[in-house]
Amino acid sequence: MSLRIVTADERLSSANNKTSAAIFGPPGAGKTSLLKTLPPKETLCLDLEAGMKSVQDWPGDSIPVRTFTDALDIGCLVGGINPAADPNGFFSEGHYQHLAQAYPDLVRLLASKSIVFVDSITDLTRQAMVWAKTRPESFSEKTGKPDSRGAYGVLAREVIGLLKHLQHAQGRTVIFVGILERITDEFSRTSWQPQMEGGKAGRELPGIVDQVISMSLFEPEGDGWRHDPERADTRRLVCRAGNPYGLPAKDRSGRLDVTEPPDLGALLAKINTPNRG
Repeated sequence: MSLRIVTADERLSSANNKTSAAIFGPPGAGKTSLLKTLPPKETLCLDLEAGMKSVQDWPGDSIPVRTFTDALDIGCLVGGINPAADPNGFFSEGHYQHLAQAYPDLVRLLASKSIVFVDSITDLTRQAMVWAKTRPESFSEKTGKPDSRGAYGVLAREVIGLLKHLQHAQGRTVIFVGILERITDEFSRTSWQPQMEGGKAGRELPGIVDQVISMSLFEPEGDGWRHDPERADTRRLVCRAGNPYGLPAKDRSGRLDVTEPPDLGALLAKINTPNRG
């Protein structure tokens, strides 16, 4: 049995040592440049979209991830062993031990990292779809032809499994960035939503991570900010649900303002500052 009592002090320590966040912004908003606001020695960037050009002078470590199986492997090393995993499946003890023997340098590197920056979750789901289409469940048992419903089922199951595994990484903050897409319906109404392959993973993501944040461009207006992604040049992070801009957001910490400066180091410090009193 692995059940144990977690004391209040242990829980507080764990809360202060890790946060999971998903940050979405329009293309070109500078999402990858948020890396420069994190401590480079403590941060590892998982580069899924070959997008490090804008931060090529960032002194931290990065790992290019070109396939979904690579993402599953690095996710296993980051999140450790899942005691509930199928013994022959991803994130099992066998999976972790195999990777630890194959990549000892990576295990040593991860030991020094407390923040994992995933760039991007949009490309993660694209890689997952390419992989899902090769799985047996993605083909009809009767005809042997590709079955798109089966592929989307595999995509949702494995991406959600990976996200949940990373969310449980002990003592590590995991930050996913992705594309924020503007949607205009037939009545010319505009809304914003994360750009991800498949609907289920996108719908479940807010329930998995602690923070959902939208990054966009604003102009000062009175005591607040006016959202103007076409012409404005001031980047802000929208952090709270029910915001006046209609942007996706959720603050599980309850410590963030509606908008915050684009500084992840300061944002994490604010989230993890203990309540006084």
